[in-house]
Amino acid sequence: MNYILFDDKTWEQLLPLTYTRPVAEVRVGILTIKEKWEKYLKASCSYFTQEYLSQKFTLKINSDNIFINGSLIPTAELISEINNLLVGQVLKCNDTICALRTDKINASKFDPNTCCQGNSIQTITECVKINYCYDIFSMNGDALEHDFKILTKGRKSQAISKTNQVLGNNDIFIERGASVECSILNTTNGSIYIGKNSQVMENAAIRGPFSLGTESIVKIGAKIYGPTTIGPYSKIGGEVNNVVMFGYSNKGHDGFLGNSVIGEWCNLGADTNNSNLKNNYSEVKLWSYVEERFVKTGLQFCGLIMGDHSKCGINTMFNTGTVVGVSANIFGDGFPRNFIPSYAWGGASGFTECKQDKAFETARLMMERRNIPFDEIEQNILSNVFKATQKYRASFK
Repeated sequence: MNYILFDDKTWEQLLPLTYTRPVAEVRVGILTIKEKWEKYLKASCSYFTQEYLSQKFTLKINSDNIFINGSLIPTAELISEINNLLVGQVLKCNDTICALRTDKINASKFDPNTCCQGNSIQTITECVKINYCYDIFSMNGDALEHDFKILTKGRKSQAISKTNQVLGNNDIFIERGASVECSILNTTNGSIYIGKNSQVMENAAIRGPFSLGTESIVKIGAKIYGPTTIGPYSKIGGEVNNVVMFGYSNKGHDGFLGNSVIGEWCNLGADTNNSNLKNNYSEVKLWSYVEERFVKTGLQFCGLIMGDHSKCGINTMFNTGTVVGVSANIFGDGFPRNFIPSYAWGGASGFTECKQDKAFETARLMMERRNIPFDEIEQNILSNVFKATQKYRASFK
């Protein structure tokens, strides 16, 4: 069986995080959505995504294919229903198209907007789905605990060093090559997962549920409240509460970050702080790329959403419910606006458009530090993002 994870309208609802990836590459819990599906299915998956992303995130079609909605979190019931599909059958949950099984000819013509036409409809009553950026941190606790069970089942953790203080009755799993010394690990509210070759430095205080990715570092004296996920090859310090950092990003110094999602290749300068609660305790509104306005989230706590390759300078302050696009550079005193477009350069005193060549050079230098080339494919993706977001920078000129 050939499995393909497809993007539907959720891809737009998850902008700016999805400007540079399919929905299935979103990290929630320990794993990305794609990694979850591959663990459950015991098979590799390809992508049906935006054309400009497809050179990096490729599509593979065989004689027998199952298209699966990339915004769905796999469950045993959902997988059972999907694997029972016959060719020409569609699985739906309310208005969500969950999956479609199809032959090679029809797979090449797949369109999530029309795939129900002429096909038999099967239904399922419940599914777990990521719809908006804030769902990522809101759903992170449950996702983290599910991933923890999948990754650690039947395996033995490294021994926990006696220099640490351990509290609570939930599990701690430390992968091979990881180092955790002189820290407080509190599992009262959830499990703690420490990834391969990662490091928790002295005097860190961590409350689960928490996940630290491969080769990542928790800095000295960090204060981390769960549910928080730090992806691979990242650094985290200061005070952190209910944050998902996709990977390859750094918040290495003091400052508060809460109820937030940070993409890849981001860097938050020393003493960067975000507000996650309005002074009047009212519902937080967040910029919507679909409606092109600020919309209600239904949340009282909502912090910062930051797209890939964005940076901010020391002492940057972000208001409650701030959305930062791709390859933005924020600096200076005061609070910048709550919606900062991609390739914006500046802060509270105003923004100019960041030139593509400067943004590309910054991306190249940061990626080379992790031995990952900034190749033509990466450059083409960021070029497409630049073009797609020009209208949001029109007021700069």
